[in-house]
Amino acid sequence: MSRVIQQRMRFVTLVTFEMCLIVAAVSAAAYLRLGEDAWDILLTKKGAVKILLIAAVSQVCLYYAELYDLPISSVRRELFTRMVQALVSASLILAVLYFWFPVLMMGRGIFLIAAFLAIGLVVGWRVAMEWLGHRIRPRERLLLVGTNPAAIALAREIFERRHDLGVDIVGFIDPDPARVGMPVLNPGVIGTIDDIPSIVRSRGVDRVVVSLVEARGRLPMDKLLEMKLDGVTFDHLAGVYEEYTGKIAVENLRPSWLIFSDGFAKSRLVSGIKRLLDVVIASVGLLIAMPLMLLIAVAIRLTSPGSVIYHQHRVGQNGRIFVIHKFRSMRLDAEAQTGPVWASTTGDDRITTVGRGLRCTRLDELPQLWNVLIGDMSIVGPRPERPEFVTNLSTQIPFYAQRHVVRPGLTGWAQVRYPYAASIEDALQKLQYDLYYIKNLSLVFDVFIILETIKVVATRKGV
Repeated sequence: MSRVIQQRMRFVTLVTFEMCLIVAAVSAAAYLRLGEDAWDILLTKKGAVKILLIAAVSQVCLYYAELYDLPISSVRRELFTRMVQALVSASLILAVLYFWFPVLMMGRGIFLIAAFLAIGLVVGWRVAMEWLGHRIRPRERLLLVGTNPAAIALAREIFERRHDLGVDIVGFIDPDPARVGMPVLNPGVIGTIDDIPSIVRSRGVDRVVVSLVEARGRLPMDKLLEMKLDGVTFDHLAGVYEEYTGKIAVENLRPSWLIFSDGFAKSRLVSGIKRLLDVVIASVGLLIAMPLMLLIAVAIRLTSPGSVIYHQHRVGQNGRIFVIHKFRSMRLDAEAQTGPVWASTTGDDRITTVGRGLRCTRLDELPQLWNVLIGDMSIVGPRPERPEFVTNLSTQIPFYAQRHVVRPGLTGWAQVRYPYAASIEDALQKLQYDLYYIKNLSLVFDVFIILETIKVVATRKGV
């Protein structure tokens, strides 16, 4: 099972358990504040619905305070500070709801008491979970064969997230005996091919991870096969990299891996439901956003000469060129002298004052709901690129054209996991996330990406 999927399961488990803790805190607060009357409210005045409303609003605020990002919430001071901030936000939201809908209120002072109880319960639960996790959670021990850049990149990402992932890197194997003892990251090269069986036994290695780059003529495959038959577990670096990072290692990939690996399956049912959801979301979105779009159009017209809507060619599904629509965020002559160049969120003097705000909040992309409605795009998918860039990137980045097998999207896995693409290296990183999305495409994955997108925009991490 993919580590990314495992992390999603941990996320669901954490949310469910903390929902129970918050419900318990609110119930206890109601009893402390109202005494025996609390049971009457619970049983006869829709008290359960009111308690669930408080719990739901609180958890939404916890989510957007990034308290379900485990590396952040494992720092206790940060955990406590964000908990307080989230519950203050929840109290403000509930105050507005109670003002407009007084029938939703359980009783005065209940939320304040519940907030203190919830902080104690959730912080205590998180601390206990972290303490138990370090002591009873099984850790997987990996031995990496190869010291090429791809293997080192995997090791670096795993090492930086080792506590969250529950994994240890035992060391590196290099075919050259002269490299034994040399540092790589932490630790370094601890043996050669011949040493693998003894290292596996003596250091409790769970998996030996082989880089495909190293396997091309450098590794004695007959000897590795002998070890495999003797009980040593081998895996490709590409598969392990995907498992731990949520992206596919393009530079260390062979077409055969894409052909024979799980995933990349197109289901007509999933495609049909995905398209139906696109039409519904785009239609409702356009109706709701129309007043805001009119205000944005006026702001652009008053502050910058030129058209309000910017039309640009992009590459869509199966390489088809279509016209994308956006609110204009740059000067009218932005590319008159340079031609097509990478956009940037910082330090780009071509962006207007209004345009900078639109880009930061992603409001410049609202007209693309029309592209979704007519079928050029989807709500979730790889970001569509300009034909000029696609031609260049396809010659420099392997498998780049494979991102066009699905409709491009307003948002996507790459957008919520990596910043703006402003170079070929950035485009490579985003492609690795795009391929992971295409390989694991599902409606549940789409919903998760949409929720992450809302969080990214709300916390102004603009990607």
